[in-house]
Amino acid sequence: MAEKYFTVPGMNCGHCAVGVTEEVVRTAGVTEVDVDVRSGLVIVGGESVDDEAVRAAIVAAGHEVAEIVRQAAA
Repeated sequence: MAEKYFTVPGMNCGHCAVGVTEEVVRTAGVTEVDVDVRSGLVIVGGESVDDEAVRAAIVAAGHEVAEIVRQAAA
């Protein structure tokens, strides 16, 4: 499984984390989502995950993606 890290500024509460998680988990190929509000990171795990689809899901949750920090194979 590959992990992708997205920097998402402006998340400041548990409600933000839940909204982002609910949107991103619906994205094709996504099997795991971890949102760290404090660091502003959304960590997405899965196979063949499309970066732009994840970005669109985060935007649908009301946030912007500043950048993709890194990708790692797990």
